[in-house]
Amino acid sequence: MSRAIVPPPAEAVERDVARALEEDIGAGDVTAALLPDVADTAYLLCKEPAVVCGRPWFDLCHRRLDPAVAIEWHVAEGDRVPAGTLLATLQGRARALVSAERASLNFMQTLSATATATAAYVDAVAGTRARILDTRKTLPGLRQAQKYAVRCGGGENHRIGLFDAVMLKENHIRAAGSIARAVELAHARSPGLPVIVEVETLDQLQEALATGCDRILIDDFDASTRREAVRIAAGRIPLEVSGGVDLAGVRAIAEDGVDCISIGGLTKHVRAVDLSLKLGRTH
Repeated sequence: MSRAIVPPPAEAVERDVARALEEDIGAGDVTAALLPDVADTAYLLCKEPAVVCGRPWFDLCHRRLDPAVAIEWHVAEGDRVPAGTLLATLQGRARALVSAERASLNFMQTLSATATATAAYVDAVAGTRARILDTRKTLPGLRQAQKYAVRCGGGENHRIGLFDAVMLKENHIRAAGSIARAVELAHARSPGLPVIVEVETLDQLQEALATGCDRILIDDFDASTRREAVRIAAGRIPLEVSGGVDLAGVRAIAEDGVDCISIGGLTKHVRAVDLSLKLGRTH
């Protein structure tokens, strides 16, 4: 791909792989122990159209069990491939190839699923100003991985967690007394962090615009109110839509002129991409 994809933190990949191998292999792979521990080959096949994602996790699963394994990738991260694409070939010890199979495939299938879903939404809003964002609705323990997969699919990351942006919702605003006061407190307590304000009415939108916050989330606006919100904001502060967004309706939302559309389904409604890892050579 021509677009640069920010790589995942190496320590996050290390933690993910260590956890996956521990839960799968435990004290040892008793079935793989039945095999002769000889040099062998394997190939990774994609059996449906997909956006490829997960190579760092796949590679490390195999290298943790066989540091000398040779992995030749025939595709890059973020590549769109048709069904039947040979993704990679491997040469290593037979037992290690078999023992690493499930953990390595789990990462590739799950992360390719997120990247593929993201790409579908990105394609759907092409030509509009809208950017597709993820949410914090990720699989437990795989947030860094899935957020990376969103980037591979052409999307962008919302906040990583509760620590890197302030999001003021109804309860926060109510407790502070007003939108203006809530934003004031956020800037005082967390200087330098972006502040996002969720609004439920056009009057609240006007209040939020006056604060100079970094983004405004327009919650549960119908189409006509959403378009009026875009007119009122006039590009001064980016507007984000979230909640109840599906692939069939995302284009219409984008055409209303909003800046961002965040979609929890990219990471929580995951259907694994059909991949297989087979010993032997391709024919």
